[in-house]
Amino acid sequence: MRAFLAGLIGLAAMTIATASSAADLTLERVFASPSLSGPAPRVLKLSPDGKYATLLKPRPDDKDRYDLWAVDVATGTSRMLVDSTKLGTGAALSEIERMNRERQRIASIKGIASYSWAPDSQHLLVPIDGDLWLAGLDGSVKQLTKTAATETDAQLSPKGRFASFVRDRNFFVLDLNAETETALTKDGSDTIGWGAAEFIAQEELHRFTGTWWSPADDRVAVERVDESGVQVVQRAAIGADGTRVYAQRYPAAGTPNAHVELWLMAPDGSARVKADLGPDLDIYLARVDWAADGKSLFVQRLSRDQKRLDILQVDPATGAAHVILTDTSKTWVNLNDDFTALDDGSQIIGSERTGFAHLYRRAGNKLTVLTHGDWVVDDVIGIDQKAHKVFFTGYADTVLEKHLYVVDYLAPGAPVRITAPGGWHEVAMDKGGTAALITRSTPTQPAQTWLADAAGNRRAWIEENTLNAAHPYAPFLAAHVTPEFGTISAADGTPLHYRLFKPTTPGPHPVYFTVYGGPGVQSINHAWPAPINEYLVQHGWAVFQVDNRGSTHRGKKFEDVLYHSMGKTEVDDQLAALAWVKQQAWAAPDKVVVNGWSYGGYMTLKLLAAAPTAFAAGIAGAPVTRWELYDTAYTERYLGTPQADPKAYSSSDALTTATDIERPLLLIHGMADDNVVFENSTALMAKLQKANKPFDLMVYPGATHAAAGLDVHVWLTRLRFMGRTVAPTGY
Repeated sequence: MRAFLAGLIGLAAMTIATASSAADLTLERVFASPSLSGPAPRVLKLSPDGKYATLLKPRPDDKDRYDLWAVDVATGTSRMLVDSTKLGTGAALSEIERMNRERQRIASIKGIASYSWAPDSQHLLVPIDGDLWLAGLDGSVKQLTKTAATETDAQLSPKGRFASFVRDRNFFVLDLNAETETALTKDGSDTIGWGAAEFIAQEELHRFTGTWWSPADDRVAVERVDESGVQVVQRAAIGADGTRVYAQRYPAAGTPNAHVELWLMAPDGSARVKADLGPDLDIYLARVDWAADGKSLFVQRLSRDQKRLDILQVDPATGAAHVILTDTSKTWVNLNDDFTALDDGSQIIGSERTGFAHLYRRAGNKLTVLTHGDWVVDDVIGIDQKAHKVFFTGYADTVLEKHLYVVDYLAPGAPVRITAPGGWHEVAMDKGGTAALITRSTPTQPAQTWLADAAGNRRAWIEENTLNAAHPYAPFLAAHVTPEFGTISAADGTPLHYRLFKPTTPGPHPVYFTVYGGPGVQSINHAWPAPINEYLVQHGWAVFQVDNRGSTHRGKKFEDVLYHSMGKTEVDDQLAALAWVKQQAWAAPDKVVVNGWSYGGYMTLKLLAAAPTAFAAGIAGAPVTRWELYDTAYTERYLGTPQADPKAYSSSDALTTATDIERPLLLIHGMADDNVVFENSTALMAKLQKANKPFDLMVYPGATHAAAGLDVHVWLTRLRFMGRTVAPTGY
């Protein structure tokens, strides 16, 4: 709390001191290095012995390149462990690594993207540019692999004897003592893969591994994926220096998924058995966890329609399995990562069975409620089994603030909030739940990271990121506009949270109405906003965004309005927000432009068609236009299949009503997008052209869904379009 107040006082003092000397914030500076938000560490972890905090830290001269750093918890001193520029080859990433990073939404990351601690707390496994390295706290660095192929999905076994990885779609184990590697599988091919999560698991189930080591290093569970039944899409990755055609296995809605199996074996590949996942082969392998004693494997099996989630207990010696718990829903079951097997044989489990995500303890066949109420748990962060405490993040105070809480799982009462009110918190803890790495930001303070004890008391700064005269944002701080928050009412009276940035000059102002609107995302919170908002405000734009019904963290009823009806309730809510905006004195009602990317691009098209004269213009980036073109797990979760539910698809598709669009439209898309494939936009282009509907177009050769590294050009394109169609922008 003291750090937060100090940040506010510092911000106010600097604003007063520099009120007449704010530098001009340019678009180029918004996206240049160092980041205006200050250093933003990634992948924060504590060593197993708790003596070191490690993080990936951006370089001052390249905010997208990360090196591995360590902080001594006792002294607070930090040092670089691995310099990515010294070990990296600088070679272009392989296609498989590029796609893996695209799935994890880190496509722009260079250098080190991940790492893992060895159990001895003296070494770390670090993948760089397709090879694996073992880095020591003493400064030593040892290369473990050196091949032309890319090693992916690297893991260290819990006892530290083995490293495993995937190469050419086969599963390898490296004995670190003998320094020998063994291929445990040999049938990897274009259609068969081992040890890595399949496309759907990564993209839609948020499972990014296909390998699970037992606690004693004596068994390993390995996923086998057979994609031979998945349809082949000829994806043209159109680049500046030519076009490459990929025969990509893409499971579009209503078409076959990959067939997934789970095998258990010894580290040398012997004693191999297949886990019994049931007679229905058309399922999703959702989550896998070992029991603390290694005598059982817990597998979460999700039905193809995603209305049933079974937790199976598997015998690792025989593969035999039985169901221990089931969750069902009339719409869909949301997955979570809260399952934890405890040493006493019980399990901590997350479930939405009451309509809100909460925690339970399963002991035998008894299920004890640990949290409850009309709010949701986000993630289990750590468990102190000696003190029987579960630490978790959630929204018990307000959906606008994510906090760290603790509850006693043997004597559950009201959860105790650990973090101070007034901000947004991301937390990582050690395995025993004794220490935490807390990252906190507010609308007036960019992210700060510190090491805390289990009670939340700060022990050492990891990244203080103080807004002082040396901060990258200091030259622009005098003009900083703090966002305003409030609610408007949906048609049924549900309060919808909005965030507003207003210029300090008198209105009315043109309005940049930004939208996402899709499931699984919350846009409005009490966190530090992206600096692009400040740029727009300083150039005369009011920036407005609202979370409609269907977004996350407000319970299943709030989300379920999307079931078999995408592009309806969320559109109604956004139009209700637009009507409110137009009534405000600060807004120019005839100068509102709507912009969105991905689902937000889809929403832009649906909004322009539903209210043809309500907006002055619209910008649709990488939009889904036909849900039949999107993948199985995401689309079928909400709409069913095109075969069984054709009306849900025809009413939800953006192509159906595209010719109703009257206002100027800018369409943006990457020409190598393997998520929302480029065909979504070409289908829209053809439909508009056939109807003699003009539109503006910007496509990016070689760019995937995130259009990584093209921020300045994308924004130049937007701003010039907005200047021609809505209001002058200076570009």
